[in-house]
Amino acid sequence: MSKHSLSQNILNNLSLDAFLKASDLHRRIFFTLWIFIIYRLGTYIPVPGIDPVGMRVLAGDYTSQGILKMFNIVSGGALERMSIFALNLGPYISSSIIIQLMTVVFPHFTTLKKEGEAGRRKLSQYTRYGTIGLATVQAAGLASLLSSIPGLVLDPGLFFHFSTITTIVGATLFLMWLGEQITARGIGNGSSMLIYAGIIASLPQSLFQVLELGRTGGITFFEVILGVLGLGCFVYFITFMEKAYYKVGVQYSRRPEVGSQHHIERPYIPLKLNPTGVLPPIFAMALLGLFYTLANLKIMDHFWIIGPLLKLLFVHPVVSIFVRVGLIIFFSFFYTTIVFNPEEKAKELMNSHISVHPLRPGVMTANYFTYLLNRLTVVGSVYIASVVVLPDVLSKLFYISFPIAGTSVLIAVSVTLETTSQFFSYVVSHQYSRLFKKQKR
Repeated sequence: MSKHSLSQNILNNLSLDAFLKASDLHRRIFFTLWIFIIYRLGTYIPVPGIDPVGMRVLAGDYTSQGILKMFNIVSGGALERMSIFALNLGPYISSSIIIQLMTVVFPHFTTLKKEGEAGRRKLSQYTRYGTIGLATVQAAGLASLLSSIPGLVLDPGLFFHFSTITTIVGATLFLMWLGEQITARGIGNGSSMLIYAGIIASLPQSLFQVLELGRTGGITFFEVILGVLGLGCFVYFITFMEKAYYKVGVQYSRRPEVGSQHHIERPYIPLKLNPTGVLPPIFAMALLGLFYTLANLKIMDHFWIIGPLLKLLFVHPVVSIFVRVGLIIFFSFFYTTIVFNPEEKAKELMNSHISVHPLRPGVMTANYFTYLLNRLTVVGSVYIASVVVLPDVLSKLFYISFPIAGTSVLIAVSVTLETTSQFFSYVVSHQYSRLFKKQKR
């Protein structure tokens, strides 16, 4: 059986029966769902010492708009309930960003990055240490903010600060561990899946808000239908852009076998329009969370420039939008160089006797990949930034409130596409193994 006919046989036999026989996939799905349940239960465990009634009133004022609304949706409501998972994975993501930046700036970290598995383990260890430090700082800022609100904390003082910091840091580390377990034993990237779980959990509440507005006459039936159609177009646009890619035509220097000529007709390398996926908005969101914590620390009052600038970021919505756009564009370019290395790709093609027509292998091919990536990243970063800030811009221009943030829709759609792709990969892999076993008999 040729490779082509084997692949066609597998694709033709992808069915419910194939899924039911993929036992490893079942274990991964149930494990991921079990982690989701644990995570959701954690979002309802409050930080000790806070008046729950006062917290609900405060949450209604603070998390109904702007950046805090986005944080609350992504955390699955953990922020408005001031649960032990209030920081979500923000400290872990911020620590990952810092470590990755250090691999570019500092030679020691650059060397570790090139040392293979041992180097990656060391970098992961540094990331965990950074997570502890950042979670401690953010938890301290959160405790300071809560203590400054009259009547919210039942017994403000040193013990409340200590218990809040200890509880939130421990919960954040536990959440980090849950994400690592999903990556290793579940489906998808653990961090993205936990954020995805929080967003999906917030959807029923957002839908209820829309229906309640329609029932009370806050919006008309026509506006509800228009909103649903708009959301559908929004999701379709994101799906289209996430699947879009540029074809780089290649040619083989070795003549292929006669029996496999149909398999290499018009070969190409697909370069995704958005190679970084949802990482830029997630990174931007994590840094904004860190900035928000720093802005509420009392020590920042002594920094006459940094403190007021951080406060301006969250007080003035226009400044907030521009900062978010800037961070997304920066991380799009930065992370593209990590996801796709032009020099390594050019070397890989040369070793495989593949060339990009009509370029010479090596440096010329690497420069061409760099040229393409820069232009694709410009389009991709503008697309991501537009999706993220569009609801905020429209709400400011037309004085309307969107129950769903652009970031949450982008993450939900992108993670769904990635998880679906991985799901089918597992099924196809299972089909391959079954067919190979039949051939050996």
